[in-house]
Amino acid sequence: MTNQLSEFPTERTFQYQHSLPPLPVPSLEGSLAKYLVAVRPFATEEEYQVTAAVVKRFGEGTGKDLHQKLLQRARTRRNWLEEWWLNSAYLEMRYPSQLNVNFGGPAPYLEHCWPPTEGVQLQRTSISMWHTLQYWDLLRTERLDPHKAGNVVLDMDQFRMLFCTCKVPGVTKDTIINYFKTESEGPCPSHVVVMCKGRFFSFDAVCDGHILTPPELLRQLTHVKQCCEGEPAGDGIAALTSEERTRWAKAREYLIGIDPANKTILETIQSSLFVVSLDDAKPYATAENYTPVLTGDPTIRWGDKSYNSLSFADGTFGSNCDHAPFEGMVLVTHCYYVDQQLKATDGKWKGSETVRPMPLPEELVFTVDDRVRSDVAHAKQQYFETDLQVVCYAFTSFGKAAIKQRKLHPDTFIQLALQLAYYRQHGRLGSCYETAMTRRFYHGRTETMRPCTLEAQNWCHTMLLPAASVSVRRKALLLAFNKHNKLMAEAQNGKGFDRHLLGLYLIAKEEGLPMPDLFTDTLYCKSGGGGNFTLSTSLAGYTTVHGVGAPMVHHGYGFFYLIPSNSLPFCLTLWVNQKKSAKTSEK
Repeated sequence: MTNQLSEFPTERTFQYQHSLPPLPVPSLEGSLAKYLVAVRPFATEEEYQVTAAVVKRFGEGTGKDLHQKLLQRARTRRNWLEEWWLNSAYLEMRYPSQLNVNFGGPAPYLEHCWPPTEGVQLQRTSISMWHTLQYWDLLRTERLDPHKAGNVVLDMDQFRMLFCTCKVPGVTKDTIINYFKTESEGPCPSHVVVMCKGRFFSFDAVCDGHILTPPELLRQLTHVKQCCEGEPAGDGIAALTSEERTRWAKAREYLIGIDPANKTILETIQSSLFVVSLDDAKPYATAENYTPVLTGDPTIRWGDKSYNSLSFADGTFGSNCDHAPFEGMVLVTHCYYVDQQLKATDGKWKGSETVRPMPLPEELVFTVDDRVRSDVAHAKQQYFETDLQVVCYAFTSFGKAAIKQRKLHPDTFIQLALQLAYYRQHGRLGSCYETAMTRRFYHGRTETMRPCTLEAQNWCHTMLLPAASVSVRRKALLLAFNKHNKLMAEAQNGKGFDRHLLGLYLIAKEEGLPMPDLFTDTLYCKSGGGGNFTLSTSLAGYTTVHGVGAPMVHHGYGFFYLIPSNSLPFCLTLWVNQKKSAKTSEK
């Protein structure tokens, strides 16, 4: 998704929000039929017949009643899924979200004007911050053109969550607080928080109505760095955001209880535009160059913040973001904007070097006691005991251009290649989740697209038959391509089935009804239902900006990829220490 910017935009960023169509409810018969087709690759004939009988009983009985209740809910909500999805996928989950849910990686700059370089961390950070603040201003003034798929307008609501947004832990359920406002809606927080060596600093990014310039931002960052150099590290309160959610909520309550000023500091962090992390790590000096964005120092990033901009000592960048408020495409779109701005200016500031008089950054110092220190130590211990491995690789023999030349969809090409790789490695197919975007509907986010089809299974099997001719393999491949493309189009148009089944499940749960057999059937979990997908995959897009996240299940893989013209870069994640890894959750 590229950014369409013009000096005098004819369309405002959020102007179509109220005219977007509501999220539809698929037909019960259609969803159950698609579900049966989706579980078939994972079943023996006997297992399939048992599941088919379960689905038939559900469709003729309990499922019909639940579906009617869902239709009633959809009549009073423009997006019947929105609140349910936010709660069940993110806010009610109790395991640590910083490693299990957060995504990391998106940042521009590396491939052209800003290669790894010593001694430029603060200078580059000031320029990166300035471009990020320009993007915030574009959203504030609604000068970012609405995204479209062809002529179809897409929902832009998630972009409101990029800045001034934070998740707040609760004992049983978290909440999301968003302070962002457009210019026409009123004042909006304009301060940023900088974290360095376990300490917090804050300063306003606007002075006399104008965004601070890179030289002015550099002055503020330099002050922070000088305050921390040669001094003991701070208490590392940010590590608490990497804790199990209920434990973090109780630690937060205690923190506020020992000194009301701590609440003010927490609110300053929560309402900030974004958090800047000045990290001493040099990630691009190692092969696993995306590892620090997910598993780096937990004392210098606020895990609940919508956007942590990570600035590393070798002049490279990354990010770590809470997934609850938005999908990765928001960060990718923002970072690609910054990337293009840097490319156009060769990564240099060419404006005024004047630094206006302004207050220096204020240090935010928490009041702590032995219990708080113990809570921080426990958080750091459990964080570092969770071993998430990240492997990045770029296939350089060809890319999007060569794939499209053969009239094949590049994303489908990658997904089928992934199925074949898993089949060769494990001797069976892997249940697979691919993100399907549903932003053509009001507040739409995602639907599940399941790439592991019967057609994909047949193609993988054919590829491993030595006697299979090229023409036979090609025919099987094209059948798999066509099926994948059809399912993706249906999912994007509100005709997927996974979110529909989730809605039926949640109605039964909310009303205290006996759980239908469909959701306890062996094939439901085995095929990926309930967020049990062995392969959790997502296309980060066709730009220069990558991203990465954790697998959904302890025995699975996370697979995230770009599709530029002449290469195929990807990041693969897996849990090494399975006992400490994530619980299941559908994303």
